[in-house]
Amino acid sequence: MTAFARESMSTDMGTLTVEIRTVNHRYLDCNFKLPDSLRSLESGFREQASKALARGKLDCFVRLQSQGVTASSALNIDSARLQQVLSAAQQIAELSPESQALNPLEVLAFPGVCTSPEDSEKALQQSATALFKQALDSLRENRAREGEKLEQMILERLEQVASELAQLRQQLPQLMEQQRQRVIKRIQDLEVDIDQGRLEQELVFMAQKADVDEELDRLDAHIAEVRHSLNKGGPCGRRLDFLMQEFNREANTLSSKSTAISTTQSAVELKVLIEQMREQVQNIE
Repeated sequence: MTAFARESMSTDMGTLTVEIRTVNHRYLDCNFKLPDSLRSLESGFREQASKALARGKLDCFVRLQSQGVTASSALNIDSARLQQVLSAAQQIAELSPESQALNPLEVLAFPGVCTSPEDSEKALQQSATALFKQALDSLRENRAREGEKLEQMILERLEQVASELAQLRQQLPQLMEQQRQRVIKRIQDLEVDIDQGRLEQELVFMAQKADVDEELDRLDAHIAEVRHSLNKGGPCGRRLDFLMQEFNREANTLSSKSTAISTTQSAVELKVLIEQMREQVQNIE
């Protein structure tokens, strides 16, 4: 299910931002992009995501925007790393005399130049864990709101399907009788003698081939099962996807047994409604 959440907070080491995006997927697939200082948290984030979500492709971006060195962060300078950066910058200056002079703050922001005490890193990891949980909760709320809209749309289409089936049931006896009378009239037009017993047998056989009561009963059962799945709550996308396939199977059979234009039109209308539901079911967890 498509959703997005973004949460930020200020820490002693800078502004921490967590973004989570999800799109449709057959199963849960999580991808994380974390700063080096938070790389050890990936397994914990992955575990939290697997508990909160059942399906979807999840992309998580965690960024730390440094605010420079402050008294509270008490960053330490790695002299060896600093010397490497300065030497590299000097080589660039020799090759490109027009290059600008080094900005000390930019040098401090270069990875590895500044190191923070262990306590600061631990506090940062705790803040990132809390912020990830907050973003994940916000994502679930967004998905829940979208799910409610999708549920309403599916229920509306189900009502239309049920209405179409009810009208078709009312028409069936008349359609069957019309088919019977049409066959009898054609035989009468031929002006030939026929075996009435054999005629009745053939008419019964034709009626059985055109009988769609079984398909209508199964469609009614599928409607009830979709409603049950939606009311039960929890992840139901895969089950609904399977039910949409069964819906389409019965609609195709209904169309193949059609002996009147009205029945064919009903089958087409059912297929349109089923396809509309199927497209939205793909967005449900």
